[in-house]
Amino acid sequence: MMKHRGFPGRLTGTDFQFTIRRANPKGVTPITRRERKRDRKPADRRADVGFMKALWECFGSHPFERGNLDAGRLSWFYGREVLPATDDFDPSSYDALLVIDESMARASFPEAFED
Repeated sequence: MMKHRGFPGRLTGTDFQFTIRRANPKGVTPITRRERKRDRKPADRRADVGFMKALWECFGSHPFERGNLDAGRLSWFYGREVLPATDDFDPSSYDALLVIDESMARASFPEAFED
């Protein structure tokens, strides 16, 4: 499992996790598409913005390996702002390649792209 050095482990001052410390010995948690409801709590919204900002700052528009990124957090973005980068994408692999859909991410989280 690739560890993304420099990627924040969580949203500062909260318990919203962005990365995992070690591979799951029982098996990889698959990435699944989760629907975000309009009535999400403000803290959840801040975590979404913080995670997208961290993804963009670390990887930009380039494909990146899932590695130690938290599957639960990625699942809130999967299928919309974060897409599979290859045709043979395996949602249950730490080696799976993902890519940010910049136009969708900017539309959904404009505050994550502010300088």
